[in-house]
Amino acid sequence: MNSTNQSLKPITTKINQAGNLEIGGCDLVELAEKYGTPLYVLDEETIRAVCQDYKNAFKTYSKVNFMFASKALCSMATSAIAASEGFGFDVVSAGEIYTVHKAGADMSKVLFNGNNKSYDELSLALKLGVGRISVDNFFELSLLNEIAKSYNKTADILLRITPGIECHTHEYIQTGHLDSKFGFDLTQIDEAVELILNDFTNLKLHGLHAHIGSQIFETSIYGDEIEILVKEIARLDKKFGLKLNEINAGGGLGVKYTDSDCPPSTFTIAEIIINRLNECVEKYNIEPPALFIEPGRSIISTAGVTLYTVGSSKQVPKGKAYFAVDGGMADNPRPSMYQAEYYAEIANKPDFEPLQDVTIAGRFCESGDILIKNIKLPQLEEGDILCVYNTGAYNYSMASNYNRVQKPAMVLVNNSQSDIIIKRETLEDLTAHDEIPHRLRK
Repeated sequence: MNSTNQSLKPITTKINQAGNLEIGGCDLVELAEKYGTPLYVLDEETIRAVCQDYKNAFKTYSKVNFMFASKALCSMATSAIAASEGFGFDVVSAGEIYTVHKAGADMSKVLFNGNNKSYDELSLALKLGVGRISVDNFFELSLLNEIAKSYNKTADILLRITPGIECHTHEYIQTGHLDSKFGFDLTQIDEAVELILNDFTNLKLHGLHAHIGSQIFETSIYGDEIEILVKEIARLDKKFGLKLNEINAGGGLGVKYTDSDCPPSTFTIAEIIINRLNECVEKYNIEPPALFIEPGRSIISTAGVTLYTVGSSKQVPKGKAYFAVDGGMADNPRPSMYQAEYYAEIANKPDFEPLQDVTIAGRFCESGDILIKNIKLPQLEEGDILCVYNTGAYNYSMASNYNRVQKPAMVLVNNSQSDIIIKRETLEDLTAHDEIPHRLRK
């Protein structure tokens, strides 16, 4: 069965009567005129469709819980949508904790993850009632116990482990292999458990947590991960009499950035995970644990597009044709960081014949600021609106003010209505935190 993460475009995308691209019932050219460019656009219907896919795919396992991986895109509006679909949240910073809290999330359904959480961040998590803290290392075990003790609280935790599974994604987004900065090695688990049981009495261990990477297209590795987690729970029970009842398998399911991408569906992944989990529960003779899944990219990426205005152009003699847009690596660093590829169309010429091979360059002062290499598009002209698909995940989250450029606005579209959910930064915003020492003032 197909699922929404396998779509190249938001599910409401179409060409309207004006001959322009439309998403969520909103004309993209009109959105660009109203809100300016660059502009992030999110389709609410697509977000909710993916959430429904996950719930339907995993419905045969009664103890399943979904947590949106906020690092993909964290805003109050997107948090409110995910919460309304019954999702909890995987957060990795005080900023993400505070954002989902301000959005009205049930903080008992929030898990705080990360490899170097600060004293202040852990304190905030306990203060706001974060439901689980995924402890990543021995230093954090000691620090969290100290903080919990000072508050006269018990911190509910998972141990994040490194399962030793290497998926074939970019090396920077692999998190489950042995040589990783994340989690306890399998040989370190017993020492961590002994500390929790004997010394760190303000910590309560509920289960194990693992991630195997991001933008995953392989399917069998999910089953391998489940078996490792269940096997460890059974082993810890046998050795310590420890009845752990939660496993968090992370997320990482891929999406379709280009026509050549073929990510698996949520239904395929769910079948593999549930079948292996049921087999392993019987094989290792444990009670069926609560299963936590943390999708991020696959929830939000397909729903997002970014609109740019075409500006200058350059034809290299006997070489490439470059067309520059008014954004680039500061609003989407993924091509320069990961060599990520994207598909795009001209919002005001969606049904024009693509005749020209071009390279889409960004506006920033780096030769590596190239958004798309060698894409075939209709004849481009200054003022055309370029629509880059599948930019909902990790574009705004990783955006910067490089070259002192303001971050774009973001709008949510649904049923022909558009709403600003993140305001465009102003020049005043850029200087709001600057200070000039008195001795430098004239």
